[in-house]
Amino acid sequence: MRKGKGMKKSIITMAAAAALGLAAQANAAVDAAKAQELAKSRNCLTCHMVDKKLVGPGFKEIGKKYKGDSGAVGNLTGKVLNGGSGVWGAIPMPPNPIKKEEATLLVEWILSL
Repeated sequence: MRKGKGMKKSIITMAAAAALGLAAQANAAVDAAKAQELAKSRNCLTCHMVDKKLVGPGFKEIGKKYKGDSGAVGNLTGKVLNGGSGVWGAIPMPPNPIKKEEATLLVEWILSL
């Protein structure tokens, strides 16, 4: 009997973990949609495109450059907020008047591409 109860608990635990994983994926999709809308409303797409360089690098290129960099979210959030220069060429990125949470969401989305 004990063996049956242990098996039942394992199945319930696995089902709960799977459900949490699906919920996390759904939240990630919502965050991506929110980040894309934010990129449009905050004029990020005036200088950046998702797939290729415009004035600044494409978002996918940025994601590729910083893949695996544990400090990338903080570093790039600072650049979105304060501006930056020299990494992608001679044209500087100006500071952006957005909330830190918005900048972080944008950076996390870019790094996920």
